[in-house]
Amino acid sequence: MATTIQISEELLAELKKRKMHDKESYEDLIWDLLEDTMELSDETKRNIAQSEEDIKAGRVHSFEEVKQMLRMRHVRR
Repeated sequence: MATTIQISEELLAELKKRKMHDKESYEDLIWDLLEDTMELSDETKRNIAQSEEDIKAGRVHSFEEVKQMLRMRHVRR
């Protein structure tokens, strides 16, 4: 069920500034703002912890290394 809410001109101006593009609905904008304040899921927290462990252990590649690996794999085909 759709409903109408009243907001001040000042808030409307702030919401307009936060739109990513002109066709973005205010509902989508408000959902995005709410999502930014929500707590991370347990799965996301585990993934972040695993990523931090990988970084500390040196299990990472620079962007340049990844590009080179992909080029090499593409050439082998």
